[in-house]
Amino acid sequence: MTTALITGATAGIGAAFARRLADDGHDLVLVARDTGRLKATAAELHERYGVQAEVLTADLATEQGIAAVEERLRDEARPVGILVNNAGFGNRGAYLTVPLEQELDMLKVHVEAVLRLTGAAVPGMRERGFGGVVNVASVAAFLPRGTYGATKAWVVNFTQGVARDLGGTGVRLMALCPGFTRTEFHERAGMGTTNVPAWGWLSAERVVDEALRDLARGRTLSVPGKRYKAVVAIARLLPAGKLGGMSSKAARTYRD
Repeated sequence: MTTALITGATAGIGAAFARRLADDGHDLVLVARDTGRLKATAAELHERYGVQAEVLTADLATEQGIAAVEERLRDEARPVGILVNNAGFGNRGAYLTVPLEQELDMLKVHVEAVLRLTGAAVPGMRERGFGGVVNVASVAAFLPRGTYGATKAWVVNFTQGVARDLGGTGVRLMALCPGFTRTEFHERAGMGTTNVPAWGWLSAERVVDEALRDLARGRTLSVPGKRYKAVVAIARLLPAGKLGGMSSKAARTYRD
């Protein structure tokens, strides 16, 4: 089994990836900002699944944090065969109500880190003739709404473009676009979720199961859940102007 490196690995979708990949027998490199939480997660995974779980404390909103993960991914003495770029966050509020520093941090984490970590991992995978990269985006990538949706749209387009460039090398890249998922994401962003109906929620475990199944099938885009597949299909058909108005109205309701 190969080693999997997961960013944002201590909660939500990242933690679900860690559990599933450990259950499949993969050793892990867990990346997050909280060292104590990382160590506790690593110990739990080692005890439960018997895999090796290395911890790497890194804040991907900083140059130092990205560079540290790049260095680990380039270490061919300890090759990484699966990369899950999961780290991310949301900002509460419309454009101009969110401090510019927070918007720039989002670009650093969602765009620059994904670009650089993918670039650090893929050459070794290509040399070995196999490997997989999952870049976690969002259904928001297809709904024009602020910096968050814009960064996730970049993730989708970047991932699918690189996947085409690497066709035939044995390296697979896939953008994962979940809808509302029960994690700490919304609470951390200060976003209310009372207006989201029960049927709109997915579990992190279901998201990961569908993602890994789609990756194994060679798909470059994974949208877990039939309802969200329908949302994305409709979003691709509607005119951008009409879609933008609909997403703005939904976002105002969602933030309340």
